[in-house]
Amino acid sequence: MTAMKTKSLSALALALVLGLSASLVQAQAMRPEVGKPLQAASDLLKAGKGKEALAKVREAEAVGGKTAAEALMVERMKAAAAQRAGDTATAAQALEALHGKVSGAEQGQIAEQLASTYASARDNAKAAQWVQKAQAAGNNSATLKQLQAYLQGSSGDFAAIAKEAAAAVAAAEQAGKRPEEADLLRLADAQARTNNAAGHAATLEKLLFSYPKKDYWSIYLGRLPRKAGFSSRLNLDLMRLRLATGSLEKTDDFMEMSQLALQAGYPAEGKAIVDKGFASGALGTGAEAERHKRLRDLANKQEAEGKASIEQRATAAAAAKDGNDLVQIGYAYATMGQADKGIALIEQGIAKGGLKRPDDAQLRLGMALLQAGAKHKAKAVQVLRAVKGTDGTADLGRLWALYANTQG
Repeated sequence: MTAMKTKSLSALALALVLGLSASLVQAQAMRPEVGKPLQAASDLLKAGKGKEALAKVREAEAVGGKTAAEALMVERMKAAAAQRAGDTATAAQALEALHGKVSGAEQGQIAEQLASTYASARDNAKAAQWVQKAQAAGNNSATLKQLQAYLQGSSGDFAAIAKEAAAAVAAAEQAGKRPEEADLLRLADAQARTNNAAGHAATLEKLLFSYPKKDYWSIYLGRLPRKAGFSSRLNLDLMRLRLATGSLEKTDDFMEMSQLALQAGYPAEGKAIVDKGFASGALGTGAEAERHKRLRDLANKQEAEGKASIEQRATAAAAAKDGNDLVQIGYAYATMGQADKGIALIEQGIAKGGLKRPDDAQLRLGMALLQAGAKHKAKAVQVLRAVKGTDGTADLGRLWALYANTQG
């Protein structure tokens, strides 16, 4: 907040100085005893000399019988000089005097600067009052919203932050626009602080879908296994998505994922994961290096065996009464780099029917289509979005479709 306030106050001083410089060109409409010290103050402010500028303003202020225009000009310059000099009390006094003498949009702008001034003086109660006055005057600037959020957070009023941020998000959505990232982050934080778990999860999803950054992928996917009803049998699928989005990096993650792939009957995938772990340095080093090498040897062995037997297993799967083995073998082909062949087998398995888990089969088909490249991307997204199931399959399908659409 300190950086935000400093920037805001400097902007105020600069804006006032620039405005005054233009006005002082009309100095002939101002008596010399008022105009000359104000012009000098303006020049000193441009040189960054706030205290010296404020002293010159005091000279003009001491002149008796000032006209309304002269008095207004003195207050403007005093506010700018006091801000630059770090004299918040004088700056606030001058700004309040100005607020009562101007109208329209400028009144809202000065109210915002007063809110910033009082916030810098740690008078949050007065700062909040001036935020409200600025809003009443029609000021809805981003810096004012940021200041309001800071004040609400400082007071612990996270319910108010949630309400205000939720309104901003809803307004953007109703207008067919993407909500501001800052509004979504404020809303998520406020919901977490008020123990609104359901709302927090929903906002995180909106954040991910609107701004699919690596950090948001990591946060969202880290929470997904804790979602009610999420099946542990989908842990490998979840790790596949984490790997694709760059949020799978730890040694234990590479070990677990490769082992799950081998156990699931996808030795080529298991080997590829081990290879990535070694290439990244996550595997092959440290106290567990020998264990990592044994896993690599196992993955290499199973990959060779799987490659040698897959055609025979595919023939047996085609003769089976149901399509379960065809789906399994089809996705195994996809993990071996033969996505087109795998897609055909998965589709045959789905058409044959008798599937233990139809939603899993649809998920496999969508993922195989993605592995086939850009030519199948549109169909992949369509298939993935159509995945149903309350056990996590629908979530994964939707997330894979989002990932596909971020890949160009």
